[in-house]
Amino acid sequence: MKLKGNIVDIHNRSIYQGEVTVENGKIKSIEKKNCDENHYILPGFVDAHIHIESSMLVPSEFAKIAVNHGTVSTVSDPHEIANVLGVKGVEFMIENGKQTPFKFNFGAPSCVPATSFESAGAVIDSDAIKTLMENPDIKYLAEMMNYPGVIYDDAEVLKKIEWAKHYNKPVDGHAPGLRGENLTKYISAGISTDHECFSYDEGLEKLQKGMKVIIREGSAAKNFEALIGLLDEHYENMMFCSDDKHPDDLLLGHINQLCARAVAKGVDVFKVLQAACVNPVKHYNLDVGLLNVGDTADCIVVEDLKDFKTLETYINGQLVFANGVSHVKHIDFENLNNFNTDKKDVSDFRFESDAKKIRVIECLDGELVTNESIVDSKIENGNLVSNTETDVLKMTVVNRYQNDKPAIAFIKNYGLKEGAIASSVGHDSHNIIAIGVSDEAICKAVNLLIENEGGICAVSDTEEKVVALPVAGIMSDKNAEVIGKQYSELDKMAKQLGSQLHAPYMSLSFMALLVIPALKLSDKGLFDGGKFEFTSVKAS
Repeated sequence: MKLKGNIVDIHNRSIYQGEVTVENGKIKSIEKKNCDENHYILPGFVDAHIHIESSMLVPSEFAKIAVNHGTVSTVSDPHEIANVLGVKGVEFMIENGKQTPFKFNFGAPSCVPATSFESAGAVIDSDAIKTLMENPDIKYLAEMMNYPGVIYDDAEVLKKIEWAKHYNKPVDGHAPGLRGENLTKYISAGISTDHECFSYDEGLEKLQKGMKVIIREGSAAKNFEALIGLLDEHYENMMFCSDDKHPDDLLLGHINQLCARAVAKGVDVFKVLQAACVNPVKHYNLDVGLLNVGDTADCIVVEDLKDFKTLETYINGQLVFANGVSHVKHIDFENLNNFNTDKKDVSDFRFESDAKKIRVIECLDGELVTNESIVDSKIENGNLVSNTETDVLKMTVVNRYQNDKPAIAFIKNYGLKEGAIASSVGHDSHNIIAIGVSDEAICKAVNLLIENEGGICAVSDTEEKVVALPVAGIMSDKNAEVIGKQYSELDKMAKQLGSQLHAPYMSLSFMALLVIPALKLSDKGLFDGGKFEFTSVKAS
């Protein structure tokens, strides 16, 4: 097979007309040669940190869409399914992904459960990490979210890191806002990356102290604008990632979008492609070709170096996308799940209190971090209730692994004026999260998900809409076009109910993410992510 066009040599910072000869899946030769083709040939894009589960697609269906955008490989943390199903879930992701040509690179989830302050469906301890690290299909230790455990020398946390070092595999970080001496200690433990920087200064300090900084632009958390100014000087130590990307967004684009935005801001195209194509391969020691003689032919043909519209995608020399059509085939698989709770009564969502002031989660659009607000309460018959006039809504997290009393708190900035929304995609333990204008609406939404053993939904007085997620309660068994359309309709309904957030369901899924400050809700109660301890809804 021969590919002709403008060849982009990232390493030597040159572009020239030429011909790439591929034989037995590898690049046999690259020759300078005049040709009529005006398109560009370059290495494929790599997402340097993603939870495939957040696309609500199993790996094989994710691959089918990602190749359309020139992505040939991901560095994938199967943390979400692991919190539901443990090592069995990790094995499901690896085996499903292996049945496609796409190059998935899975890590060993380091935080299952993510914290001791929530109920998950499984435990992966340091002994299990050792077993996973022995597996050649496991490429790295996935994000160490328990940064207090690293800083305060938690023995079990440090054992997990040591097993990664023992097998010479990188350790990914997750330390939003961590600065100064605590950051220095965190890095010295052997942690090499961070995708959680939300300011220029934070990213700069981490780079200066030897970390690789990954610019994240997902469906909810968006840090591109804050961090892109670092790329020009630090391009050798930066990468791009989406972290969490919902199916409707994935259908529109992937890492190619970040390349286009960076070039539009005037960043040198070779520096952009270094971050998008080369650095993840080098850092994680991936079996992904970089358009060199002898490499596997993992390359793409794009229309130009401005919009990066993909014309063709090749993996191991195999054409996996061309003429607008993905050639990645559907794979049959068994639906695995772990859902074991009974339907709830409206009375389960009462919050009896005489509090005049309450502590409220303030949701920030496009951010995983939240603020804490103290606001006036609204009490009806001794029950704290939602107040749509002040946009303070009742929120619940319901343990989906066993029958327990729902945890209750309150949240601002969601904007719902009627009904409720709910999701069993709730990072990191994937319990049911719901927000609504009344206890009745919340109960209705929660029970809809229990009936379906997982999904996302919206309910009003006259309508209910659900997207079932039967794979671990977090992924669909359908393809991206089907799930993307269903998700878009649900997103539209949430906004019709009043939400003004860009991605209300993605934001909802992070409201139980305790490792991100300041205030979150687990199935065990309201949690102060700054102090790393439970706190009270009642403020006075």
